Amino acid sequence: MTTAYVIVTAVGAFMAAFSAASIFFRAKWVVQPLADYGVPHGWWNLLGLAKAAGALGLIAGLWVPAIGVAAGIGLVLYFAGAVITVLRAHWPSHVAFPLMYLAPVAASLVLGFAA
Repeated sequence: MTTAYVIVTAVGAFMAAFSAASIFFRAKWVVQPLADYGVPHGWWNLLGLAKAAGALGLIAGLWVPAIGVAAGIGLVLYFAGAVITVLRAHWPSHVAFPLMYLAPVAASLVLGFAA
């Protein structure tokens, strides 16, 4: 296990956990865009749970690699779906935000396979 893998995984997990907490605590700068994109209010807690589970899975993956791979794939798919949602809502100026969360998770997945 390389130092880069551990650091990138920790950053990705922290960012996913922060994003989940932002939904759980209904941070206006997170939930207002969700409403603008047309994401149903009833999905918000499930989306937060998915991100929180992914964050925990990335950390657990430092000890059990299969869990980390599953969490990484799940989060990559989640944030790719977020990119698609933003584009379908015709807010291209907001695409950078889900990509910002996607990048460390994808890097963690790549470094995990390389390690």
